[in-house]
Amino acid sequence: MTTIVVLGSKPQPALPPASVIEAVACANASGRSALRLGLPRPIFTVMSSVVPSAKTSSNRLALDALSGLSTGVLYIYPRPPFAGRPFKAMMNLRTVLRTTPPLLKRILRACRYHYDEIRFEPFEFYHKRICELCEGDAQVAKQVGQKAPSSGLIAAVLALSDRRYARVVLSGFSFEITHAYADNPDIARRGTSASVHAATDMAILAHLARRCDRLFTSEPVVHERTGVPLLIDGAAVAFGAAAWTG
Repeated sequence: MTTIVVLGSKPQPALPPASVIEAVACANASGRSALRLGLPRPIFTVMSSVVPSAKTSSNRLALDALSGLSTGVLYIYPRPPFAGRPFKAMMNLRTVLRTTPPLLKRILRACRYHYDEIRFEPFEFYHKRICELCEGDAQVAKQVGQKAPSSGLIAAVLALSDRRYARVVLSGFSFEITHAYADNPDIARRGTSASVHAATDMAILAHLARRCDRLFTSEPVVHERTGVPLLIDGAAVAFGAAAWTG
């Protein structure tokens, strides 16, 4: 059975044994961690469109971390800067334009970031897959309506939506905005390391933990907060679920 690891940006991610990792998916600049850890080239990467916008110093650090990396399919997850604030968007037109396909491609090329294919899907594309996996759950739909999921969560949804992957393992997830490749200056600016996407991500994962037998995590914090089965020493999962045979 094919096992794919969905790698987030958490520093020092917990990983399943290398012998069972057959594919990797990344979010934003977590490909830097994948390279450092000797993991396979990502099959796909989900990148928020706000990263190439360079709206914040955190975005600019992510762009630096992308330098020289590569992926198979690159999904650009549409998160327009200054969404719902048209006057602010107009005053920062250059930042907004950096999220459009022509300029975004040019920016990634300048960063020497390579991909086999790039896909600019509307938010509805990802929303539909969340609804399908969560069986139209009203509480999940309400939470997604309040705040969109993170890029890492979207990567997990895409992996689960692909039936070629019999096991999807979440690694490097923490529901915080810490990064393995650099200290995130947004933590000091906001006064917290909590991700604004955390509530939505946890609601989706908690539902999937009850309904999906293909989802696992190697991060204790994900297991504790959502109930996603935890890999124990890479050999078993919690709550009496099926044994991990690798």
